[in-house]
Formats: sequence, C-alpha cells, structure tokens
Amino acid sequence: MTSRTTGGPPGPGTAPQPATAPEPSTPADVPEPSTPADGTPEPGTGTAPQPTADPRESSAVAPRLLARAAFLTASLSVAAALLGLVRDQSLARLFGAGRDTDAFLVAWTVPEFAATLLIEDGLAFALIPAFSAALARRARGAAGDPVRSLVVGTLPRLALAFTAAGALLALAAPWCVAVLAPGLPDPALAVDCTRMTASCVLSFGLAGYCSAALRAHRRFLAPAAIYIAHNVAIITAMYALGGRWGVRSAAFGVAVGGSLMVALQVPSLAVLLRRRGHGRTKARPAAPAPPLDVPLLATVLLFALCRQSQVLIERFWASGLPAGAISHLNYAQKVAQIPMTLSMMLSTVTFPVVARALADGDTERARGRVERDVAVAARLVLFGTAVVVACAPQLIAVLFQRGAFTAGDTSATAGVMRVYALGLLGQTLTGVLVRSYFSAGRATWYPLAAMAAGIAATWGIGAWTAGSRGAAGIAAANAAGISLTAVLLLAGTGRRGVPLRARAVLRGLGRPLRAAGAAAVAGGPAAGLPASAPAGLAVGAATVTVVFVLLGGAPGARGLLPALRPVRSLHRRLAHALTR
Repeated sequence: MTSRTTGGPPGPGTAPQPATAPEPSTPADVPEPSTPADGTPEPGTGTAPQPTADPRESSAVAPRLLARAAFLTASLSVAAALLGLVRDQSLARLFGAGRDTDAFLVAWTVPEFAATLLIEDGLAFALIPAFSAALARRARGAAGDPVRSLVVGTLPRLALAFTAAGALLALAAPWCVAVLAPGLPDPALAVDCTRMTASCVLSFGLAGYCSAALRAHRRFLAPAAIYIAHNVAIITAMYALGGRWGVRSAAFGVAVGGSLMVALQVPSLAVLLRRRGHGRTKARPAAPAPPLDVPLLATVLLFALCRQSQVLIERFWASGLPAGAISHLNYAQKVAQIPMTLSMMLSTVTFPVVARALADGDTERARGRVERDVAVAARLVLFGTAVVVACAPQLIAVLFQRGAFTAGDTSATAGVMRVYALGLLGQTLTGVLVRSYFSAGRATWYPLAAMAAGIAATWGIGAWTAGSRGAAGIAAANAAGISLTAVLLLAGTGRRGVPLRARAVLRGLGRPLRAAGAAAVAGGPAAGLPASAPAGLAVGAATVTVVFVLLGGAPGARGLLPALRPVRSLHRRLAHALTR
C-alpha cells in the first residue's frame, strides 16, 4: 500500500495582537492557548521567561485542544477523501481503465512521491522537530526569535533544491517513464503528463514546509485542507479541458492544484510569523538559527522514498500485464487506503506534541501519547479493513461503475482491493510508529533498514506472484512487505525511538483483530443478499459494525470521549444560538 494523496485550507489568521496578549481563539483555526496542547507553558513575547503553568490547568487544556485539532483534521480529511473519490470517479467516467489512464497514473507517481517525501512523512519528520525545538528555545527566553531565524536559514535553500529537482525531473521524463513502466503501450502520453506534474516537486515542497511550521505552532486548519484545493483543481481541469486535452487535463490540474496548496497556507504562516516577531526586544541580537540536521534530513527522506517505492514496484510489474492492470491497482488502493488515512489523523495532530515533549525531556509523556495513538489507530483501521473486505464489490460498484468503467473493471478492482486491505494494519502501524523514531529530531537509520526489508519482500513476492496471480499477486506482495516493516519498527522502538512497551501494544491488538476477522466473515454474505449494490453496501456495513462492536473491537469510552467533546461543544453552541 502506498502513501496517500488525500486529506487536508488555510485558516486565515487574526490580526496581530499586542505582544503581551494571548492569541485569541478564531473560528478559522485551532486556538493556541497560553498553555499549549503538550502542557508546556507558552512564553510571552518579552525577554523574560514566563512562570510555569499549573499542571492541573495543562492537563485540562491539552485533551480539549488535541480533541478539537483531531476533529478538525479528521473532518477536513474526510472532505478531501470524498473529493479524492470524486476525482477518481471522474477519471474513471471520462477515461475508463485503459491505456490512457495507465499513462496518466505513471505520471501520477510524481505527486504521490512528492506528497510522501515533502508533505506527509518525509520533510515533516525533520521540520516539525526543528520547529518544536525552536519553540522550546523561545519558551526558555532565547535571544531574538528562533522560529523566524529557522525560516530564514532553511526556506531559501530548500526552495532552490526543490526547483532544481523539479526541472531535472521534467528534462528526464522520457527516461523516468521508460524505467517506471517499460511495457507501457503509449509512453509519449505518459512523458507529457510527467512533465506537467514535475512542478509538484516545488509546489509540494513549499506546501510541506508551510504545513510543518503551522503544525508545530498548533495550527492545523490550513495543513488539513490543502488536498481539498488540490482535488478541486484536478476535477475542474478534467471536466473543463478533458474534451480537448484528454487525460493530459488531469496532469494540468495536478500542477495547478499544487500551486493552490501553497497559496492557501502562506497567509496563515506569514501572519503567525509577524505576530510572533512583533514586540520582541531589539537590544538583544537574534541568535543564528542552527541549520537543519543533514543526517536527520537524509534519513527521513530516504525512509519516505523507500516507502513510496512500493508504487514503483507495483507499476513496474503491472506494466507487463494486460492494459488496465495499473488502473485497477490504483482504484483499489485509493478506496482501501481511506480507513488508513482517517485512522492516522490523531497521530498527525499529536506528532508535534510528542516532538515537543521530547524536546522538553519528558519521555514518559511521549511514550504514553504514542501508545494511545497506536491503540486508537489500530482499532479504527481494523474496522475499516473489515468493511472493505466484506463489501468490496458493492463499494467499487457504487463508487466507480458508470461511464467507461464496466462491470468487469468492478470485479477486477474489488478482488485486488480485498488483497490490499490485508496490509492496512501494517500500513497504519508503520505510519504511527515511525513518528516515534523521528520525533526526537535525531538521525536514526533503523526505520530505513526496516523499510528496506519490507521493500525487498515486496519485490521478491511480486516477482513470484505477478505472472501467476496478476494484479492481486502484486497487491499481496505490497501487503506482506509493509506488514514486515511494521513488525520490525515495533520491535526496535525500545532502543532507538520512544521506548514503547511492545508486548503490551501487541496484547492490545488481539481483541480488535479477532473482532475484525469475525466481522468481515459475517459481513460478506450479508452484503451479497440484496440485489442492488447500494443496499448491499448498507447491509454489509451495518453487519460489520454490529459484529465488530459486540466482540469488543471498537475503542472504549476512554479512547472515544476526547473525539466526541468537539461534537458536544458544537451541539451546545447551536442550542444556545437557537434559544437566543
């Protein structure tokens, strides 16, 4: 399973406030109170360190802030995921599942890689700890503004590197296509699309930089909504230009959407930096910002590159299969990974909290946070896996079977998706656990070694099964490889990352695993009873839900209560407004 390209607008910042005033809560963003979500007191903007906040107040504020941030991020990610489905539905409706879509999906490798390397799992692992450390230095009363110094010292160099890499990729597009998909029937179309999507290296790099800075400052609205703008641009371009440009219109939409991702975040970040810098003393010169840790940056980017290379293996082996195999793999993957994306929203929000806790030397708080994230994410993704396995044909028929997407495409895609779903737990655990390795802001090569072992397994199993099992064999290789990586990451946390209690984590997975298996077995026949696909999907999903909850697979009240607080708060506000 490859990393996703869904999920994620800027909340416009408020007007700059006086230097000594706390930042106000705004409807457009998650507020950053005087006591932040990780429990560390925020300093004033003067030079003197502020007194330590009451621990009882910190413990009360942190869950509320994290719950609101997780609810906001999850809500926008659901919206982006739905738009991602509309995007894929539009691609299937307009261009089907054949040689044109296969050519575009080879070019789609560029934004997939760029999202993983520069927004989600790569650059963020290096930048969020760096910004967290700068915030910690600011809290200790460091001279100048360490955050602004970090931006000035890193952003221009990274932007230059992104520009050079994007230009090189555009020039080398014919060779890239030949390596990625040597059996592609129409390589010229793939080359044209790749050259248009090459601009994502720069736009996604800048978007990822802004996202990391905003998340470290407890600003989650803009980073959570960038994929909404991206998907809207692609959908609009396909319908507006598809008649004249064909599938090249989708590639053009990818390029435009990348620029919108940056434009949505820059205003929020600019306001935040001006606000933080305003009112600081001029008598003390600003301390020079330490450069980014090059070994850390190398390890996180290589890990993300290695993880995303699963898609290269898929498309390499699938390019030799009958036309449409790449498209079936892509559609199956996009639907199957939605539960994984949603289950990881909490860890996306809490990653800056873990990084700040380690920067403050509080290892115990970091460990407790990561273990809770693993427990909640695993239960959510296992429930989603059961639904996907039980209702795969109905789900694909409801989402895609129209226009150029035939019933045969539905059957092939559903079979592949069921195999993909077997790797969803490993994919989720990998995404959550790797954050515990990189949250300290120090280089470690163990995650790369674990991912390399998984990639080797993916390549070997794919070479063995692609010829005999087709696209389903490639999906099985993907699931096996990422599951091996997850096991290795969990086994190594005690010595190299946040010291998790691996045995306790594994014991906690036993009940939801059994519940998911039973729910999938019960939900499959139930989904096949109604004649229509929508009714079968509803019956199957309801059956899976009942069985999963009765067998104890759902998170308990302790895990769900923080996520429900924003809903209760919204209900109270609406009731108050109506009564007035």
